[in-house]
Amino acid sequence: MTKTDGTVQPARHRVIASLRNAWRNLTSMGTALVLLFLLALGAIPGALLPQNSLNAQAVREYIAERPTLGPILDRFGMFDVFSSFWFTAIYALLFVSLVGCIIPRAIDHWHAMRASVVRVPRNLGRLPHHSTLTLPGTADEAEAKVLPVFRRWRRTVRRDGDVIEVSAEKGHLREAGNLVFHIALLGVLASVALGRIFGYEGSVIVVANGGPGICTGSPAVYDSFRAGLSVDGTDLTPFCVRVNDFRADYLATGQAEMFTSNIEYQAGDDLLTNEWNPYTLRVNDPLRVEGDRLYLIGHGFAPRFTVTFPNGESRSETLQFAPEDATTFLSSGAMRFDPPAGLYPDQSERRQNQIAIEGLFAPTAFFEGDLLTSVFPAMNDPAVAIDIYKGDIGLDAGRPQNIFALDQSMIEQERLVRQARVNLMAGESTTLDDGTEVRFDGAEEWVSLQVSHDPAQGWVLASAIAMTLGLVVSLLVTRRRVWVRISPDLHAPTAGERRTVVEIGGLARTDQAGWGSEFERVCTRISAPRSSDT
Repeated sequence: MTKTDGTVQPARHRVIASLRNAWRNLTSMGTALVLLFLLALGAIPGALLPQNSLNAQAVREYIAERPTLGPILDRFGMFDVFSSFWFTAIYALLFVSLVGCIIPRAIDHWHAMRASVVRVPRNLGRLPHHSTLTLPGTADEAEAKVLPVFRRWRRTVRRDGDVIEVSAEKGHLREAGNLVFHIALLGVLASVALGRIFGYEGSVIVVANGGPGICTGSPAVYDSFRAGLSVDGTDLTPFCVRVNDFRADYLATGQAEMFTSNIEYQAGDDLLTNEWNPYTLRVNDPLRVEGDRLYLIGHGFAPRFTVTFPNGESRSETLQFAPEDATTFLSSGAMRFDPPAGLYPDQSERRQNQIAIEGLFAPTAFFEGDLLTSVFPAMNDPAVAIDIYKGDIGLDAGRPQNIFALDQSMIEQERLVRQARVNLMAGESTTLDDGTEVRFDGAEEWVSLQVSHDPAQGWVLASAIAMTLGLVVSLLVTRRRVWVRISPDLHAPTAGERRTVVEIGGLARTDQAGWGSEFERVCTRISAPRSSDT
């Protein structure tokens, strides 16, 4: 880079100048607004697309259904938006930009509050609001009338011979509100970041009406678990929950109106005394215990099957099915049953005689021929349409399996062979060729619970309230200044009569409605008889 005198600027100076310009651009209010817009824009995919932190299975299904688009979105972190590198970069830049904006503005505001009010302009007649009054008496008497009018204003009085000048201003609270808004926005960003670092969130499905319940001391309890960067899973808040019942209120159209679940929980000393506390859990009305929040976020049905093997021994299982239709709650799922230990002494023979069930559950059944569907989400007339398999269900293969579906590779390899396809109402059963009986016993409700721990939630709330208050103040308060020049009237009609000229000028930083009327009230109070000021 060449200076104006023709000399070449040293490389070190060029680097410093470039960094200085980059810092100025980053910490400008325009850059902060652009980054805030980009942050909001970047959060949209996190709301529209499935996220690995919430439902990894849904992400895998989304990618499988879109073999071209899915991998591209995954490469750019669209399924992990809030932990992606680009979202974190925008977040960090916005934080730095706000800090760089706020600190200089706060310093300038502090100096402005301590400084004297600006001197009276030479020509007050050029101001948007201007008035000239003639008052009887001396300049000191006129000053005594003017000063009480600006009792609650910041004011500075200056004297220059016989001329008295009063500078008054009001509305510094506007800039203070603006600063509070931006500081609170910074507080929201910091609190959310701290919550992501020190918080955790887990969801789990619990069967109602006598199900085993959960105790939240370990991440292994949860079906899905998202841990903050500083959470290793060893210091989770311990408490226990069991679900006594679940009730869903529906409109005649089948639309859900309210979900309610009566639960019992243990926390703190209750874990030692085995004392259970009742609580009614509703949607958007969480249980707050030991710094955690327990939400009711969903529900479904868990069919119950009993398999009676040829030797007369039975195995019963109640397992949740996944809703396929959010309106009618037609659900799908799978179950796996091991034969009794003494029925087949040889382990390989025992594996060849395992029972698997896969199919659909309808809470209010309707048949179109042999096809089962559901016509209402409440459990009014439950039924299932199932395939019953016999063979190796793959539990000993060492591979994880989807609890809602059988391993199709086992079926394709004929290691699992279908024995029957039947529709069963509650209480009905079917018998296989080897004498094994499969009975559908009905279903229970299950609820999806979410445990959320966010130590910075209170700070987020406080910052949001401060943001709102700061914004309201910055919008409602007007920054305005009034200048008054008091001087003797050199053109008094008689030599013995003293008169004073009071020239008033007003200026507002904004053209907010009402400022003109306020200026008129100031002029009226100054011109009013002295008794009205007392």
